[in-house]
Amino acid sequence: QVQLVESGGGLVQPGGSLRLSCAASGSIFSIYDMGWYRQAPGKQRELVATITSDGSTNYADSVKGRFTISRDNAKNTVYLQMNSLKPEDTAVYYCNADARSGWYSPRLIHWGQGTQVTVSS
Repeated sequence: QVQLVESGGGLVQPGGSLRLSCAASGSIFSIYDMGWYRQAPGKQRELVATITSDGSTNYADSVKGRFTISRDNAKNTVYLQMNSLKPEDTAVYYCNADARSGWYSPRLIHWGQGTQVTVSS
């Protein structure tokens, strides 16, 4: 099994920055796409950004130019650098990974438990 653990959330003022990290551990054969999603109170979970194993990225329109996703394949870790944060960025942020646990294992989507980001003055 693959476990994902997020870190780096917290309270920040509007205009501030935070860097989220998500480390994958456990039985890992291969990790393909990784991504960040978020869920605000009363809203559905939405895509924030994704990154392929070779570094191609995709962003939600609402975060383009402010957030940057990156990954360190040697550390099985994905990052989300969030700049110019706005109150509407307040949400629980989840990372996910499309990964296989073994040669004969299927590709599965794994989720972390989430980290709270609150943007408020």
